[in-house]
Amino acid sequence: MNISVVVPVFNGSSSLPELVSRLQPVLHDLCENYEVILVNDGSEDGSWETITRLTAEHVWMHGIDLMRNYGQHNALLCGIRAARHEIVVTLDDDLQHPPEEMPKLVHKLAEGYDVVFGIPEKRQNSLWRNLAALVTRWTLRSALGSKVPNDFSAFKALRTRTRDAFERYHSPFVNIDVLLSWASTRFGLVKVRHDPRQFGASTYTFRKLVSYTLVTMTGFSTMPLRFASLAGFGFTIFGFFVLVYVLGRYFIEGGSLPGFPFLASTIAIFSGVQLFALGVIGEYLARMYFRTMDRPVYTIRSTTQP
Repeated sequence: MNISVVVPVFNGSSSLPELVSRLQPVLHDLCENYEVILVNDGSEDGSWETITRLTAEHVWMHGIDLMRNYGQHNALLCGIRAARHEIVVTLDDDLQHPPEEMPKLVHKLAEGYDVVFGIPEKRQNSLWRNLAALVTRWTLRSALGSKVPNDFSAFKALRTRTRDAFERYHSPFVNIDVLLSWASTRFGLVKVRHDPRQFGASTYTFRKLVSYTLVTMTGFSTMPLRFASLAGFGFTIFGFFVLVYVLGRYFIEGGSLPGFPFLASTIAIFSGVQLFALGVIGEYLARMYFRTMDRPVYTIRSTTQP
């Protein structure tokens, strides 16, 4: 068994030496051949210099330096595409994902799964971060359907061949969990330890997580458009009943402000119809939108050879 470990790095110069020192004995005992790919995602703290030094000291490591900060999932995609072995393990650079827990993921993967997520036994995040993550997981599950796990994590093991499903994916909006769902529905979960952050502070603010959720919803799912269609249909029905009520009241009681009730109900009906029509058109525009994106997923500045 051979393993490639992919680590997206953002301002991780302080944690990388300890991460590498903890990875080496785990990988040595776990597999025959291994490599560690450190993808520098536009760090501002000298992380690339640290990566260059570490890769010079260890022949089983190499680094990729991106031109700017593209985002964690874009950096992960870059590393996954560069992986040379049949199993890929991804984890963060802040040591909240203990390298010592990696065997749990790999052994679970051997049970016949294509992707295994390491779910924290207890999340070491703030209340707002946990709330935003909960909303994000709900969004992913709603977008992907019922054949996906109830939880997701950046700490995961996957079979490298799953990347064939998104080999031609070139949209700048990347969500690795969504792309993996294009390849397989054989997902597994395993409980792992989740350590407190030892270096730096998380850059995932509540605002960024909400923005990430909205990007996931609009970039990989037509659920918002379907909601617009259903809302339009609902307002159409509402307007129809308002019209029936107004006409019924007029014929029974014979009194109302002349013209206003009829005008209000008519506006409600046509507003609903317009919203419904826009939702249907949006379904087609969304599919065209997915096909016409031409921004790069990432751009590589330089690499260090293994």
